[in-house]
Amino acid sequence: MKAIICRGFGAISELDYADMPDPVAADDGVVVRAAAIGVNFPDGLLVQGLYQLQPGFPFVPGMEMAGVVESVGASVTGFRPGDRVVALGTLGGYAEKMAAPAGSVIALPDSMPYADACALLCAWGTAHHALRQRARLEPGETLVVLGAAGSTGIAAIQIGKAMGARVVAVASSEDKRQACLKAGADAVLPYDDLRDAIRQATGGKGADVVFDPVGGSAFDAASRAMARNGRLLVIGFASGEIPKFPVNLALLKEYAVVGVFWGGFTRAEPEVFADNMAELFAWHGQGRIRPLIDGEYRLADAASVLDRVLGRGAIGKPILLP
Repeated sequence: MKAIICRGFGAISELDYADMPDPVAADDGVVVRAAAIGVNFPDGLLVQGLYQLQPGFPFVPGMEMAGVVESVGASVTGFRPGDRVVALGTLGGYAEKMAAPAGSVIALPDSMPYADACALLCAWGTAHHALRQRARLEPGETLVVLGAAGSTGIAAIQIGKAMGARVVAVASSEDKRQACLKAGADAVLPYDDLRDAIRQATGGKGADVVFDPVGGSAFDAASRAMARNGRLLVIGFASGEIPKFPVNLALLKEYAVVGVFWGGFTRAEPEVFADNMAELFAWHGQGRIRPLIDGEYRLADAASVLDRVLGRGAIGKPILLP
């Protein structure tokens, strides 16, 4: 099969599109033949050696694949060849086929496009966990979403609306802000004078919840525009800068800074993760959420797509096609 192979940490341009042996299903696993492959920001960090995971070489990056079950292990009873599924893995997604434990594979309804299924895993799963378990977002609260035109940002907008919040989206260009409005945001802001802009957008109260996958100066501004009892969610650092937090702000304004690590959550609380995915799939079936797909690209072009994602040029979720 064809795959994107990382032979050593380095520039994304050094990724190799090459042949490698087909995967074999473990006793408790399945092999999925790809119809759509999700691209995520952490994938780009991983191949540069900048992510928490440090795999041995060579490896195939990629966490999510939707497609058809090709084979199953001897002890697997819940799936059979031909089933439509989406699979979550630690590695192996940027390939024509991926092996995954049966416990991380989800059956797909016939009505769900493969690209949407990929989006609902990492990007939408992260936003859902952040807002449902970590922020405990309540109807009527104001949610401010930074990096709002990215895949997790669009997810946070739509999930926030599904949970009954007023959503203020922050994005860097007019095209991105228009995409946020189409995704359901109630208001949009640029990054200019962000602290004052958030205060003005919230009638002086400040944000009840901030969803921040950006870090850097955007985090600094948001940390000074929180409401009392607010929750500032630390999702990631797409700006490339990990900010330092003056803890006196949390003391004086009585709000919480809350970390969100979706990968750790899925491993530590698989039952809750399954419930989350069931809710997302139900909302999708009801038409309450609809992933925004940035585009569909050839698997061979994965490096250039990753560059686009790391450069914060994508609007929504990029998908690779085998």
